[in-house]
Amino acid sequence: MFARIVPTYDFLNHLLSAGLDRGWRRAAVEGCLWSRPADRAWRVLDVCAGTGDLALAFARAGARVTLADFTREMLVVARAKAARRGLAPPLAVADTLRLPCADGAFDAVSVGFGIRNVEDLDRGLAEMARVVRPGGAVAVLELGQPSSGAVRRLYGAYFTRVLPAIGQLVSRSPENAYAYLPRSVLAFPPPDALAERMRGAGLREVTWQPLAAGICTLHVGRR
Repeated sequence: MFARIVPTYDFLNHLLSAGLDRGWRRAAVEGCLWSRPADRAWRVLDVCAGTGDLALAFARAGARVTLADFTREMLVVARAKAARRGLAPPLAVADTLRLPCADGAFDAVSVGFGIRNVEDLDRGLAEMARVVRPGGAVAVLELGQPSSGAVRRLYGAYFTRVLPAIGQLVSRSPENAYAYLPRSVLAFPPPDALAERMRGAGLREVTWQPLAAGICTLHVGRR
């Protein structure tokens, strides 16, 4: 399913979020700046990396990024986007449940809009925590539901009806990937529950920040 929507993936991300997704990624980078060492390069792994927008946001902040995703076609686009910026980051076709990385290999590990697609959430979070050094950051950027009743109702109508229709019209996905999107978001744990799951994966000082009235939430924890 993800391989088939690659040609329209970036366009629809920006269109369906009204361009807000760029700011959400910047917030994720800013939320991890404290993990940047003063005496060497900042090593960041982005899992479920897709076409690389979050990884490239880290690269713009000076990070030495590595990308992992189990959809090869997504990483092909990510490589091309990085090359246009003069970058050639390591890329791995890899499952977030089985990362081919050593324990503590990175200063920060991030995931943007992908952790809800991981088959085993707790195991995925534990893998992210495993490959970040003690004292490093784990950042989870994910869509959610607004907390305000009025906003929630309006957004709910858009998210469950308008967004899937536009997504399907543009992507022509045989599996109707943009109907899957709201289903997966609505089934995802709310912010407080996700924070507890992150603690269960071995992270501490877990905080979360609602973005755009809770349409998106950024969680950051310390290993």
